[in-house]
Amino acid sequence: GMCKEMYDITEGDLNPEFLFTCVSTRTEEEQNYHAHDFIEFAVIMGGKGKFYIDGKDYEVEEGDFILLNPGTYHRSKAGYSKEGLKECYIAFSGVSFKGCKSGYFPSFKGNGKIIKMADRMKKNIFQICTVMNKEARECSAGRYFMLKAYLIQILCLVVREQKEEKQEGEGKGYIFQSTGKKYVVQQIMKYMEEHYPEKISLEHIATNMYLSSFYISKIFKSETGDTPINYLISLRMEKAKELLDQNPEETVQKVAAAVGYEDAYHFSKVFKKYYGISPLYYKGRVKI
Repeated sequence: GMCKEMYDITEGDLNPEFLFTCVSTRTEEEQNYHAHDFIEFAVIMGGKGKFYIDGKDYEVEEGDFILLNPGTYHRSKAGYSKEGLKECYIAFSGVSFKGCKSGYFPSFKGNGKIIKMADRMKKNIFQICTVMNKEARECSAGRYFMLKAYLIQILCLVVREQKEEKQEGEGKGYIFQSTGKKYVVQQIMKYMEEHYPEKISLEHIATNMYLSSFYISKIFKSETGDTPINYLISLRMEKAKELLDQNPEETVQKVAAAVGYEDAYHFSKVFKKYYGISPLYYKGRVKI
């Protein structure tokens, strides 16, 4: 159903003040142990190292997402390796999230400060960090708003990650996903069963199911081991064979049309490839 709550994660509108972003590779330890009066995210985009946060050492590595709320003391102890620690910092203020002091970001599950990003999140966040930094350097029109828009995406992705993890813990997440996939595949098969005499395109099915055709192909293949198109062809061939078995006098043209082929010649080629014998020969065979 529709989400009723527009402000489902904030107390009001999400309109942060974007402050700055920068990407740098740190090879030296940061000397200054400091805190800010704004929120800072540190995204580790490469390498392995340590962060010293509020009197404790944290091991960090590529794919870690670090939350530094106002007043949180921190310094980067840089990398273990020669290539250093690639860090992206994003600073902002002016937010008010639900269940959290205004001007602060809700602390993460676990140690409250660091998320080990899963592949999908990592890919999304890294991508945004990269375009964000390009934007920050280029000074194009509307740069501040563009940076704020990227920041808002990051904020939402991080909140979602926290919420979704919670659901999986309650035993819903993955189970729903797999039954969801089976259901989608059954719906696609049902649709083909009912519409095989008509023109069917993957786009058509996708639109019908409010999903992307790419996603449908992927799920179908992962669940059945075959592509939707191949499945449709085999379905049409079986139906054609049934028709020919029932009335061998029927013209190839009519059988082709009955299973969704406008072109009888093309239909014959597919039939022959499928059964090793052309429909003309097939219907001409003596039934014993």
